[in-house]
Amino acid sequence: MRPGKDGDAASALDEIDFGADHFTLFGLAPFFRVDLPALDKRFRELLARVHPDRFTQAGASERRASLQWATRINEAYQTLKIPLSRARYLLDRAGRGVDQDNNTVMPPEFLMEQMEWREAVAEARAAREAAELEQLHYRVKQRMNKGYDQLAELLDDRRDYAAAAERVRRLMFLEKLLFEIDDAMAALET
Repeated sequence: MRPGKDGDAASALDEIDFGADHFTLFGLAPFFRVDLPALDKRFRELLARVHPDRFTQAGASERRASLQWATRINEAYQTLKIPLSRARYLLDRAGRGVDQDNNTVMPPEFLMEQMEWREAVAEARAAREAAELEQLHYRVKQRMNKGYDQLAELLDDRRDYAAAAERVRRLMFLEKLLFEIDDAMAALET
């Protein structure tokens, strides 16, 4: 028996299927539209069961295993909590990865829009126009939210993995643009 809270941490660990996929680990259906409060609750429950503090009096191998389990739970939680990570995980699970390294073809109008937005960010940053950067941030965030809605339909309702992978690639561009806007806004604060 492993020492721990209530004297039986081992039995608590034995009830967790650490080999399960992320959704099964958290007791959730494998959908893009995830119940975030349920995910958060289950994360806290699982982490409380495997937290290394419960194994301070255990042997070295049990302490190491506890740390590995806590890491596994944290990684799975972060994957499911972040929409783009969750979408990529679902695509990988379906055998239809994003293939971002080999599939970089994007529609010309999308690429032109990206160039225009990046120019607008650069101009607003150079002119120190915080209000313009905030407006750009808002517009990109709105576009991303619309993209997440489209992803939910493509992944959960239509199971159109090819279209979902293309939508994820677009959202990755937008996410990078959002980071650039955040960096520009932070630079104005210094």
